[in-house]
Amino acid sequence: MGSHSFSYVLVALCLLGVAAEATQLAPAVFVFGDSTVDVGNNNYLNITKQARANYPKHGVDFTGSTPTGRFSNGYNLADQLAQQLGFPMSPPAYLSLTAKTIVSQMYKGINFASGGSGLGDKTGQGAGDVIPMFHQVQYFSKVVAMMQKLSGSKTTNTLLSKSIFLISTGSNDMFEYSLSGGNGDDREFLLGFAAAYRSYVRALYRLGARKFSVVSITPLGCTPSQRARRLSEDGTRGCYGPINTLSLRSYPTLAASLRDLADELPGMAYSLSDSFAMVSFVFANPRTNAWSFTELESGCCGSGPFGALGCDETAPLCNNRDDHLFWDANHPTQAASAIAAQTLFTGNRTFVSPINVRELALL
Repeated sequence: MGSHSFSYVLVALCLLGVAAEATQLAPAVFVFGDSTVDVGNNNYLNITKQARANYPKHGVDFTGSTPTGRFSNGYNLADQLAQQLGFPMSPPAYLSLTAKTIVSQMYKGINFASGGSGLGDKTGQGAGDVIPMFHQVQYFSKVVAMMQKLSGSKTTNTLLSKSIFLISTGSNDMFEYSLSGGNGDDREFLLGFAAAYRSYVRALYRLGARKFSVVSITPLGCTPSQRARRLSEDGTRGCYGPINTLSLRSYPTLAASLRDLADELPGMAYSLSDSFAMVSFVFANPRTNAWSFTELESGCCGSGPFGALGCDETAPLCNNRDDHLFWDANHPTQAASAIAAQTLFTGNRTFVSPINVRELALL
């Protein structure tokens, strides 16, 4: 089974999205977050090689087999959720737009996400000038001001109120907190995590956003990088427990924050994924009628234990990307992202609440 064409697993999933692709369910999609949804902003930044995805073997299964700045072998979650909503892929990276192209593109959506970034202003700064959420929202505010100037406040507010705002961030904050040894009080970290999320949702709301698709934290301890960390620290194999516990505890904290915000902010609606539950289900059921993964622990692109030493032009590459859950040390393959996007879009209350993204778009 070759990776240049989707396996029967992905064909089955894509068939479920055909109706959505035929009709665009939102006027625009705006994307915020980290490398799980970055489509090339980091290509334009002064950052380390490890924070870039613009070299082979990234994009090996993308159109033309070319690297695009996505931390994936092909499409990432932003692309595939946008496709479910009726768009060809994610809107383009903000930093890729010129003064001319941004004028037409801003009415269809823009991707502000930056790999390595997080909720904290200093998260990822060791890799260089990644774009934290604070600056992503600032960039969006400039776009809103431009829209209002060209089209008026009423037209702008109407478009933004019907658009989908995808947010996938927080993992890098957790990685850095865990690697620093924490401060002995995970509760304090989680409260700060939730407070930061609330502040950015409020900021986007004030700028006109009303419909939010929020991606919660996956079991970070089960990524190849954290499996390698455990092996290095104590010589045993398996998921790295402390950061997995933190990942698990973050979901109810985030869920409560969004519920409170929806009660507080008139017209706000949201769809929150339980990404920990979603990925845990795949770990427990690697082969079903809908998907088939034969490698759940190691990255497809990367050297060293679990392929966790980084994906670059010299790293070994697996032959069958669709069989792997992980693309590299921390990111899912295109196949895994397809499952996540489909679940966000049409999933039941086990994995998304209070509604899925399709229901959110139709409000």
